[in-house]
Amino acid sequence: MHYPCTVSNPIKIQLPDGSVREVPRGTTPLEIANSISPRLAAAVVVARVRPITPVASSANQTALEHSEEEMYSSHSSASERIVGLNTPLQEDLALELLKESDPEALQVARHSAAHIMATALLELFPETKLGHGPATENGFFYDVYRETPFTEADLAAVEQRMAQVVHRDEPFVQILQSREQALADYAARGEFMKLHFIQRFTAPGDEISLYRNGGFTDFCRGPHVPSTGRVKAFKITSIAGAYWLGDEKNQQLQRIYGTAFFNAKDLEAHFKHLEEIKARDHRVLGRQLDLFSIQEVAGAGLIFWHPKGGLVRKTMEDWMRQECIRRGYHMVFTPHIMRREMWKISGHEGYYADNMYPPMELDDAEYRLKPMNCPGHILIYKNSPKSYRDLPQRYAELGNVYRYERSGTMHGLLRVRGFTQDDAHIFCTPQQIGSEIEACLDFADSVLKTFGFQEYRVELSTRDPNKAGEFVGSETDWAHAEGALKSVLTSRGLCFQTFPGEAAFYGPKIDVKLVDVLGRLWQLSTVQFDFNLPKRFDLEYIGEDGAPHQPVMVHRALFGSVERFFGVLIEHYAGAFPLWLAPLQVGLVPISEKHHAYAHSVEQRLQAAGLRVETDRSNQKMNAKIRDFGLQKVPFILVLGDKEAASDSVSVRVRASGDQGSLPVAEFLGRATRLVNDYAMELL
Repeated sequence: MHYPCTVSNPIKIQLPDGSVREVPRGTTPLEIANSISPRLAAAVVVARVRPITPVASSANQTALEHSEEEMYSSHSSASERIVGLNTPLQEDLALELLKESDPEALQVARHSAAHIMATALLELFPETKLGHGPATENGFFYDVYRETPFTEADLAAVEQRMAQVVHRDEPFVQILQSREQALADYAARGEFMKLHFIQRFTAPGDEISLYRNGGFTDFCRGPHVPSTGRVKAFKITSIAGAYWLGDEKNQQLQRIYGTAFFNAKDLEAHFKHLEEIKARDHRVLGRQLDLFSIQEVAGAGLIFWHPKGGLVRKTMEDWMRQECIRRGYHMVFTPHIMRREMWKISGHEGYYADNMYPPMELDDAEYRLKPMNCPGHILIYKNSPKSYRDLPQRYAELGNVYRYERSGTMHGLLRVRGFTQDDAHIFCTPQQIGSEIEACLDFADSVLKTFGFQEYRVELSTRDPNKAGEFVGSETDWAHAEGALKSVLTSRGLCFQTFPGEAAFYGPKIDVKLVDVLGRLWQLSTVQFDFNLPKRFDLEYIGEDGAPHQPVMVHRALFGSVERFFGVLIEHYAGAFPLWLAPLQVGLVPISEKHHAYAHSVEQRLQAAGLRVETDRSNQKMNAKIRDFGLQKVPFILVLGDKEAASDSVSVRVRASGDQGSLPVAEFLGRATRLVNDYAMELL
């Protein structure tokens, strides 16, 4: 096997199949790909490298797969990184060559697309000054400064020039330059934003990284695709304004957004996906279905639940309360405001004050609206002595909390200032941790599946041992808590990713992210340890040894918040809720006024069985009535005429399925109540 580089002192490269190759130091991933197959070299985009790890035997294959999943996470290891194909490798490494199908390859391509857009901008508008141009989850953007605002025609011209840059197939080449020279070059061109980034992210004497394609060079760490020709499908999507460094006293920037894919088919699918998201927007459907509103006169981020939305909320909360009681929780209620002194004890005054509403001064003290329910539950626990025989104590509350969200961050039901958190706090002994966490995860699984989410992702956030000072609690506490969480996840057979350093300062946590019908991830359910609050409030129980001990505290939320969960439900179902959740379950359509009496009889029987029913007694024609109920996304529409009245039956129309023929009222009632009682997702 021949490599172009003939440097001595070879390095070892481990491939995904476990084989190890010795190559000269300075060999690039592209050279290794070519040595395997020129066809492979033409297909790969970038490479992932990390320290070499031992290859597990087949008996340990499950453990190996789990370990690799953790390492593939961008948070999993500081030593793992994505590199360009022309990056010289200088040490022993495990190497994986990534093709266009890999999500990380697409992220690199989108960053390269941002450079292509910047190239086009400067070729057409050379007076433009550049900020930064990162890849995002759905595309990329570039912040730029230009005194004259860009027009739609300007952006169209930029997009056309981008196509030319792609056609030129210019290689992306990394250049290393002294920090001092780079500062001098950018200063000479008046690139104030690039100067800021170099001064902020590098130190005197550093050698900095630049990337060049054609005549364009940018301060950038990379990596990039091999050449501009690898970005085959792209689109400029929008433009927005932003102040430099977020300060309105600074220059007004223009942020140009775009997206990119490796082929036109994926680009087209992306925009179809965006149209589907737009059609499911809970804010639009909330108005159309009269579920909720946000009233400007009352204030931003404050939700008004209308009668139909209120019915869905009641159904959600009734289910949750019943499940909590069935699973051994005590339902509690705590005040909306508490003395400021209490928030000082809890630490919220110091750690969370920016997210709380300002104090209000009353006769005896200063008070603050609660942003969380946990201190209230702690006070309930502390109100009477506890023995180990009393534990675990599980307190659950659907409590209203208030957080000061900045005006630019609020978004319908998904980010609000006042919301209802389905909080629970469990106080237990260290020996009970495993079973309590197991029960919390079982509860979370039940919530998601009952409400129609079959897929979810699990993440374990742990402490970064290199930053121990940022976390409260002893090494022993953390080791025990993290071990307990991992053990439960493993015993349940759950595939999970570990994120070192992402734990809350007061303890490790498990986050459960549901996947909706469009494949979007939503962070809702969480289970968290807390070493902080039990110590701050001097919580204790009397152990078997007769001595006081500090209980372990577990926070858990499953809806996350009723508002956010409801917003996700609206978008997941596009407003067409399953029967048990639908605010109006059955719409009755009497064909004419002479059928109103029979409709009233059917309505009474259905309502007596617990169904939510409405009869359209208007003078509209039958088809108009059916259409109106259809626009409300009512699961069942029952048409009532002479034939139905004579046979005590109903003509059944099912949402999305149409006319199902005639059924006796009793048979329809039996079917409908079974669907409700079974929390069924389907209507047939």
